[in-house]
Amino acid sequence: MRLIEIITTAALFLFCTKDLAAADLVALSAKFWKLIDHHAKLTQAGTGFGFTEGPVWDPSGFLYVSDEEQNKIFRLYPDGRKEVLIALGDPDGSTFDEHQRLLDCASVLRAVIRLDREGKYETLADRYEGKRFNSPNDIVIGPEHAIYFTDPNMDLVKGEKQELPFQGVYRLDASGALQLLIKDMPEPNGLAFSPDGKRLYVDDSEQKNIRVFDFSGGKVSNERIFGSEDEPGGVPDGIRVDKAGNLYVVGPKGVWIWDAEGHHLGKIMVPDQPANLAWGDKDYRTLYITAGKSVYRIRTKTTGFMPNLQWRARR
Repeated sequence: MRLIEIITTAALFLFCTKDLAAADLVALSAKFWKLIDHHAKLTQAGTGFGFTEGPVWDPSGFLYVSDEEQNKIFRLYPDGRKEVLIALGDPDGSTFDEHQRLLDCASVLRAVIRLDREGKYETLADRYEGKRFNSPNDIVIGPEHAIYFTDPNMDLVKGEKQELPFQGVYRLDASGALQLLIKDMPEPNGLAFSPDGKRLYVDDSEQKNIRVFDFSGGKVSNERIFGSEDEPGGVPDGIRVDKAGNLYVVGPKGVWIWDAEGHHLGKIMVPDQPANLAWGDKDYRTLYITAGKSVYRIRTKTTGFMPNLQWRARR
């Protein structure tokens, strides 16, 4: 009887362990395994934050992480050590410009800012036609080196007035000229360019879908639905793209992977609901995922597309 119990317990353990391992990676297409190894593990890169956002990998060997609850931007090192760059109310999505300068969507300031390596910042834009932004959320560099960012109202400071009657997507060029590109999305959030610079992806957290626009000369056209992430547990948020054009989009309970044609390939499930993600490590083959109080990482079989590096190289 004791032997039967041991065998039964062992079988149950193996079954549950297999289920848990399988739950981490959910493949909906064989193409998924060309991007993520069957045995890839999601590991914790750092924890002890309040609410993590805006990850950006610095080639010096650390990850910038925005903490919307502790109101700070941190440097997170490979050994898990954290170092404060700046104390700043509700920092959000971040990226590098072509000169490797950190750009951040500062929700409390209702502005897009640029920071130096000592944490000093300057405001690049905080108004459209004299009216204050809602709460800039996510940001990316375009193929012509302009800055593109979303401005939903989800992080509008409590007690402050929304001055713009829409939630927009903007283009900011090197001269400081600001252009409104999109104004009819209910809640624009994450955004990314395709590697060839001919498509702009923007997700909508309210309608739980991803839109794609044709892009040329700093203008967008031909809006259509690229994919839907309408499931319980979360909303579309941060977006990253690999060099082959596949999309990695935060969605309910994890990171959803799509090919360039809009086929949903599978999911990387995350213990906490993620908010954003970034390519990192020396070869840019590791995906860093901000989720709740932690940052997770997983090695991939592909290479991340880094707009600030690739656009600069094409000049």
